[in-house]
Amino acid sequence: MTTIDDLFGLRGRVAVVTGATGRLGRVMAAALAGAGATTWLIGRDEGRLKALAGELGPNCRPARCDVTSDEDVAALGARLTAEGGRVDVLVHNAHVGRGGSLRSARPADYMEAANLALGAFQRLLDGTRELLVAAAADSSPTVITVASMYGLVSPKPQLYDTPEAGNPPYYGAVKAGLVQLTRYAAVELGPAGVRVNCITPGPFPGSDGDPALLARLGAQTPLGRVGDPAEIATSVLYLASPRSSYVTGANLVVDGGWTAW
Repeated sequence: MTTIDDLFGLRGRVAVVTGATGRLGRVMAAALAGAGATTWLIGRDEGRLKALAGELGPNCRPARCDVTSDEDVAALGARLTAEGGRVDVLVHNAHVGRGGSLRSARPADYMEAANLALGAFQRLLDGTRELLVAAAADSSPTVITVASMYGLVSPKPQLYDTPEAGNPPYYGAVKAGLVQLTRYAAVELGPAGVRVNCITPGPFPGSDGDPALLARLGAQTPLGRVGDPAEIATSVLYLASPRSSYVTGANLVVDGGWTAW
């Protein structure tokens, strides 16, 4: 009988999750570690990373790294090379949340957002490419980027209490770019056996989410609710597993149907 472990088990695999202490990052990391992968938790706050590793268990390794720093990412790549020599799953989830509008946005905001979403993705690929290719010898290594529904559609201003409370335009612009960069990377890395896919989340609650706002957001979906973080975890686990070995260049939209109408 085929078991869940046969389908989605990741024992002997190595996963790297950036933005690991974020609201969705920690759920993704928990899913990968729970499936048996040695899971590297990446972020800028070492204390929070260690706390999360203690919470998630012995499969997790905290590693402080600022993905906007060439030096930090190079050091991470060297550490991964020294301590295993392979990466089977790379999740690019680093994100800084803030509100804003066209009226308040400045050119520097676009550059900062692009560095975190797009520049960091390039750095991470540069730092782990050989490790991903090495894993292709006996696995189906995958890179997973995390975009946003606001990379596909614009926010509805009337859902937010003030213009500055909504997602800023530079956030959606770089997330749209990340979806396209995912396709580029899938085409370039495919011949080496490395898959690259994107997950586009819809409305999901944060730890300090405003219940009234969440209710308004949920009402905009055909399912009539916001997402449960576990519904992102299973999507990541599917794309991370060898069972999705013929899936690359795809954008898996997990938004309760937000972008369907």
